[in-house]
Amino acid sequence: MLGECLVPGAQAGEVLFANIGLSFMGGVNPKTGEVIDTHHPLNGKSVCGKVLAIPSGRGSCAGSLAIFELLMNGHAPKALVFQHRETILTLGVIIAKELFDKGIPVVCLKPEDFASLASASYAVVRDGSVEILDTPPSSVSGGDDLPHLDLDGFDLTENDRRFLAGAYGEAGKVAMRIIIRTAQLEGANSLIDIDMAHIDGCFYHGPAGLEFAKRLLELGGHVRVPSSMNALCVDRRQWKHLGVGDKMGLPSDELAETYVKMGVKPTYTCAPYLLDGAPVFGQQIAWAESNAVVFANSVLGARTMKYPDYLDILVAITGRAPNADCHVGSHRLATLRIDVPRPLEPDDSYYPALGYHIGKIATNDIPVICGLEDLAISRDDLKAFGAAFATTSAAAMFHIVSITPEAGTVGEATGASDCRSHVVSVEELTETWHELNNAVTPDVDLVSLGNPHFSLTECERLSKLCAGRKKADGVSLIITCGRDVFEKAKAAGYVKTISDFGGKFMNDTCWCLIGEPVVAREVRNILTNSGKYAHYGPAAVNKGFYFGSLERCVDAACKGYVDLALPAWLSV
Repeated sequence: MLGECLVPGAQAGEVLFANIGLSFMGGVNPKTGEVIDTHHPLNGKSVCGKVLAIPSGRGSCAGSLAIFELLMNGHAPKALVFQHRETILTLGVIIAKELFDKGIPVVCLKPEDFASLASASYAVVRDGSVEILDTPPSSVSGGDDLPHLDLDGFDLTENDRRFLAGAYGEAGKVAMRIIIRTAQLEGANSLIDIDMAHIDGCFYHGPAGLEFAKRLLELGGHVRVPSSMNALCVDRRQWKHLGVGDKMGLPSDELAETYVKMGVKPTYTCAPYLLDGAPVFGQQIAWAESNAVVFANSVLGARTMKYPDYLDILVAITGRAPNADCHVGSHRLATLRIDVPRPLEPDDSYYPALGYHIGKIATNDIPVICGLEDLAISRDDLKAFGAAFATTSAAAMFHIVSITPEAGTVGEATGASDCRSHVVSVEELTETWHELNNAVTPDVDLVSLGNPHFSLTECERLSKLCAGRKKADGVSLIITCGRDVFEKAKAAGYVKTISDFGGKFMNDTCWCLIGEPVVAREVRNILTNSGKYAHYGPAAVNKGFYFGSLERCVDAACKGYVDLALPAWLSV
């Protein structure tokens, strides 16, 4: 079978196949290669040494960081075979090859050819071709070098050429080479200027990520556009007080400081759209962090690809980005219509649950959602919807008719083109609700809030729910938010009210990156209002999980157990 060669090389091995996309970040152990996503059919299996065949990645932009870590520590697959052209994982392979001469072949097959791998035992992958075998193959070799950068037909400015010639230093030269390769991978033949960047690859996931950042700094890397920094693995101001060990705290600090030295602003938030100076409609930006990408495209109407980790800093170093994907107007159109039942009395748990469910339907499509017209949907609701959607879908945006700025009508969202359609039932949403609520006993030991980081309006709402009440002994309630939001919430008195209730705040870090000792070993069940964390949490901390509204979370913190009744919107 002949497919599209995304990264050349020759490898052979046992086939590991799934017909559902896989997020390497949060879904694969970066040290061993074991699939830890409890919602995925490959859960418990190892990608190490396998010819991994999946339709695409999904979820986190940090998939590139995770595959890079595996390549550097020797626990990566032998080859990657996709059904859809995949940028995030492929980019991680390209960077490992460009900077450290470690790579594997990557190929994209036609749907019918990809499907044939479902029953395959072994395969040889060689420079875009895949051969199925019945018996274990002997080792293969050849074609391991990245091809010469072919600039024929690629539109470069004079300044782009100066970068390639090394006029701005070695880091700029390497960055430009990889950006052009990514553009070609996306089918683009030109680059565009971007106004700002958000850097996601700044959290410590292992020694390889730190080595990457230090190499860029040594090569003279420095950002040319305003750049913010995503959440880290630790709260930099209190990780020692929280009991985090030096093994995590020190390299986390070093990695963050390396990016600061490259000119990245230490914002430490996964919700950069909450910062002052957020992008506006039509503005070209380069954001990583899946929830931020989806919010920027869908809610703000700014334009960004779903930037893989490490490509984000390279684009920031040059100020140039592939003229592809959601940077291009025609690529922002909906390709799938999804009709949803109008909810009865929707609370704030409805939107993340719906986003999570729609992401499972629109795995590689930009959806336009119908049925929510004229509902009072807040930006916090859209934030929660988008984060959950980005967890299960590889798409970089969504549309909601009459709610999001590029979907006044279905025709506007689709460009008046015909598209496939799907009707969501209450029964389907009920199944998703149970998927997000997987604990077996009703007791709650920890209430987790702030994934993505809490906004000021969420802090205000939480303070009203907490006012005059006390949490139960033995239950922790912890909120993560950015430093800037925290200071505003403190000035408004929200922090004091929540603290009087017994709640605690953490800055700089995000629940998807938090483990022991913040999540204490004795914790059995966690309740969260985040569809994203309800997905990633079970594998991340090995606890039982409940999901529900903010009010449900506060009530459970007071009682020590969760109300197991279905929300009213599931009785439509």
